[in-house]
Amino acid sequence: MSIELNWVGKDGNAPFPDVRLALHEPDGLLAAGGDLSETRLLNAYRSGIFPWFSDGQPILWWSPDPRMVFKTGAIHLSQKFRRQLKKSSWQIRVDTSFRQVIHHCAVTPRKGQHGTWIHPEMIDAYVHLHHRGHAHSVEVFSDENLIGGIYGIAIGRMFFGESMFSLESGASKIALAALAKILHGWGWPLIDAQVENPHLQFMGAEFIPRPEFVSEVARLCAMAEVPGTWSSRIAPFAATECLA
Repeated sequence: MSIELNWVGKDGNAPFPDVRLALHEPDGLLAAGGDLSETRLLNAYRSGIFPWFSDGQPILWWSPDPRMVFKTGAIHLSQKFRRQLKKSSWQIRVDTSFRQVIHHCAVTPRKGQHGTWIHPEMIDAYVHLHHRGHAHSVEVFSDENLIGGIYGIAIGRMFFGESMFSLESGASKIALAALAKILHGWGWPLIDAQVENPHLQFMGAEFIPRPEFVSEVARLCAMAEVPGTWSSRIAPFAATECLA
């Protein structure tokens, strides 16, 4: 069955189609084409839209309904994991290894997933956003070894999570918990988790209707926050602080 899609204009400032035009199957597929320029990506996120496509496909733009999000003050860590973490010496760092985090997200195998959507074009685009102060990573270190992390986009007081990885069991969980702890302390209420995922639901993610999500994104993105590296704002801290 063929799918007729809206195509995004060549101008990076060209508006996206109204998210209400997104398909129901596959859920949220809205448009194709365009590029991954800084202007277009930031406009997409501000509109509740994100890119997700495989190598060899045109760029595909999505806005699913409902949307999966975390409230930054409501991350759930199991009691078993909490007991394990108390014995660890893991350390949290921020924006010290962005390229390594996105690389690991691209190449680390995931159960039930074959291949990756984080191909070189995506990596280059998000590393550029990182250098511009829009994309950030939260990293988990064991001694001096990077064992887990999460990265995403920050606009105003809204954080859009993109991907996370673990090289040791639980490292991505604590990366997410550390991100939520930081954002909650700053008064940022939400982390976009994009699409349904049982693992994220177990950690406290919930659904909100797309109209509500888009409205909240517009409000939070309009709040004044100066882009820039977070490493100067957040000193390294022990992962066990995420249990407080």
